[in-house]
Amino acid sequence: MNNKFLGEIVESSLNNFVAQSWDWQRPPSFGSVVIIDTKLRKLFAVVSFIQTSSIDQVRQPFAFKKTQEELIKEQPQIFEFLRTNFTCLMLGYVEENKVFSILPPEPPKIHEFVRIASQEEMYIFFNCSNYLQVLFGQVQNIFNIDELLIALLNNLKNQNLLNKNHFDEFIDIFLMINNNDYFKLKLFLKRLNL
Repeated sequence: MNNKFLGEIVESSLNNFVAQSWDWQRPPSFGSVVIIDTKLRKLFAVVSFIQTSSIDQVRQPFAFKKTQEELIKEQPQIFEFLRTNFTCLMLGYVEENKVFSILPPEPPKIHEFVRIASQEEMYIFFNCSNYLQVLFGQVQNIFNIDELLIALLNNLKNQNLLNKNHFDEFIDIFLMINNNDYFKLKLFLKRLNL
């Protein structure tokens, strides 16, 4: 098994999917970009929600008044009943070396593996900001669009993929999608650490 994969899909639809992390303590971070490699295309998605819970409805976690280190030492078995799922929103796909900033023609399959996008793959996909239209089109599925955009932009910045031209294009699309709401843009920009 290739160690670049970090989980697999347990729920799937055209616009989003839920994957279970193979290591409940190490899911991808909020705002990170993941890929599903299918036979025809690479599907790109952004992690929009992460949740850890019990796999057993009878054995629910409860407070022990002990640190995690103490619990691992004294009762390591309780951690075997935990799982971490992460929800990802589709941004588009790459097929035959062409980027499509639209939803894929079919949802990813259950049990397909999920991996973090490489810097090279992110460079190819995020070379233009059309993905924002797909993301804003799913705003009803996003807990907080501004938080997700900030996390995604910080991720792009950390990968050295957010230059002035890309950021200016992002601002233009952000304004168009938000009906030229400069007040919203000003508040949004104040929260960025770019």
